Amino acid sequence: MLKISVVTSVFNRKKTIAETLSSVASQDYGLVEHVIQDGASTDGTLDVIKTVSGPNVVLNSEADAGIYDGINKGILHTTGDIIGLMHSDDLFAAPHILSRVAQVMEDPDIDGVYGDLDYVAEDDLSRIVRKWRSGDYTPQKLARGWMPPHPTLYLRRAVFDQWGMYDTSFQIAADYDAMLRYLSKGQIRLAYVPEVFVKMRVGGESNRSLARIVQKSREDYRAIHKNGVGGMGTLALKNLSKIEQFF
Repeated sequence: MLKISVVTSVFNRKKTIAETLSSVASQDYGLVEHVIQDGASTDGTLDVIKTVSGPNVVLNSEADAGIYDGINKGILHTTGDIIGLMHSDDLFAAPHILSRVAQVMEDPDIDGVYGDLDYVAEDDLSRIVRKWRSGDYTPQKLARGWMPPHPTLYLRRAVFDQWGMYDTSFQIAADYDAMLRYLSKGQIRLAYVPEVFVKMRVGGESNRSLARIVQKSREDYRAIHKNGVGGMGTLALKNLSKIEQFF
């Protein structure tokens, strides 16, 4: 039976972390560890975690250099065969998601699996704001700005061992850079499950201000160039592809 590790990097998320913990704990798959990497929160987040954590939670708390540094630290504490992320204000869309992940990953020829994602209102998780329906992966799609929804992506430990973790020189787009690295350079084999895996609250870090949006575009372009998958056209198509998510 494959062991699945879910990593949550958290800093000062007292209002949402209990829901995230509960969502992971409610998964019906029988072999899951939830690694919480807290960045030395000061708002009571740690108290919430300690109060609601079950036996499968591994908690570490120390200052970090940002979310991707926290994720890297969390991955280093995992013991699972399969590793995925759950951000501190996100939720699984259903209790059987990790069972579906494990079912797909029983195929030794598959390096990773991903699904679809719903963006939901911050104060009403039942209200869907955007729908990210990713579709099947082909290498040609990378040059057209395609990427799988990062919070739905589960990878074998060997992918991180061989191709590295998250490049912390990217403050916003390290996930995009990592996925391009795994797909273009690592040529990993992904399976797609046409089902919503995760509900993500709107208002992410990359969209908090115009300055952050500009920074994200710059980092996206650097990731595209660094991994040799295209140029400015790829960046433009990546941004344009988001429009259809609202309809």
